[in-house]
Amino acid sequence: MVQIPEQLSLIATDFLLAFAILLLVPSLVLYVECIAALLPARLGKGRSPIPRPRIAVLVPAHNEEGIIEATLMALLPELLPQDQLVVIADNCSDQTAAIAQRLNVTVIERQDAVRRGKGYALDFGINFLADHPPEVVVVMDADCVAEPGTIAKIAEMAALSHRPVQATYLLKQPPVPTPKDAISMLAFRVKNLVRPVGLNRLGLPCLLTGTGMAFPWSIIKTASLASGNIVEDMNLGLDLAIAGYPPMFCSSAEVTSILPQQERAAKTQRTRWEQGHLTTMVTQGPRLFTMAFRKGRFDLLALALDLLIPPLSLLVMLWLAGMMLTLAATIFGGVSSLPAMLLALEGLLILVAILTSWAKYSRSVLPAKMLLAIPLYLLWKIPLYFKFLTKPEKSWIRTERDVIRDQSSREA
Repeated sequence: MVQIPEQLSLIATDFLLAFAILLLVPSLVLYVECIAALLPARLGKGRSPIPRPRIAVLVPAHNEEGIIEATLMALLPELLPQDQLVVIADNCSDQTAAIAQRLNVTVIERQDAVRRGKGYALDFGINFLADHPPEVVVVMDADCVAEPGTIAKIAEMAALSHRPVQATYLLKQPPVPTPKDAISMLAFRVKNLVRPVGLNRLGLPCLLTGTGMAFPWSIIKTASLASGNIVEDMNLGLDLAIAGYPPMFCSSAEVTSILPQQERAAKTQRTRWEQGHLTTMVTQGPRLFTMAFRKGRFDLLALALDLLIPPLSLLVMLWLAGMMLTLAATIFGGVSSLPAMLLALEGLLILVAILTSWAKYSRSVLPAKMLLAIPLYLLWKIPLYFKFLTKPEKSWIRTERDVIRDQSSREA
């Protein structure tokens, strides 16, 4: 064994122990959320039902001619005559507006080459509704399909609770899925289903995920929406939570979209989501912790801790790198074994969280053999995180849609 100087050994031990302690927080929070998702559903408080609120569904769309019809056809049967369905054709250069108009849907068009992004489109839509406002505004992405009953469920919950409501937003596998697609879908389910369910079981709020969201008009009309932030929904949810309206999760309402099959489109989508999450974690995390302790609000503390969980693949990569470095330092450098023991515990927490999430919420759609593709998925994600360090995304970029889906939609 190569023995390093005692002073250097102490410095290395302190560094590795600090890293292990920092990684313990997201690992433990992930474990608690996933285990809490196994608890029975919380019983309602027996409040009297309310009349169905007047709903306006906003669908921001940028060059979505290939899929907008399917999205609208799923929404139309869910609405009553008193409701509105508004497509915001945002900087479109295709037939998105014309297709929506043929379905007798209200279409408002916006052209602004400088202020681009979903946040600006939603702000435009809210201003349009201001003359004849609904009671609840629902936001649906143009590439998503709402399952039957979803719109009414989240709208009624928002009206009753006077808080934002997030539906379950899941990805479906493409027609020709790869093992990488399967693991990506599992990570997405852990983030958008398992963890929010766990928080809900504990009586805590959740983050907004961008589509299938319902807002009482009195709340959304004053919200700050006009921005080009690449994860405007996550920031909106945090702003509303600080203002006293933490989002609620509705697991029985479901919105789905198909995982992009094109390599470039899938990478663009994941880059935008995950870099946006990391940026929000760095910029908004301290603010949330400060407000939580200043106001004595445990719900804000819970959101701050939830925000600290990095994308699942990055968390696993950080753990692997830390474990390998720590084991090497312990075996060959005589460093204390305490950091290695702590990292081993964190690895167990992460493993249990992933396996229980798969067993309870993903086994029916993801065969066990697909879990063997996790190492390949991690390798695929490495360039994404290097890009975050060297050239992070700062503006909204639309994900290219699969050509096969576009063609099938046109033929339909």
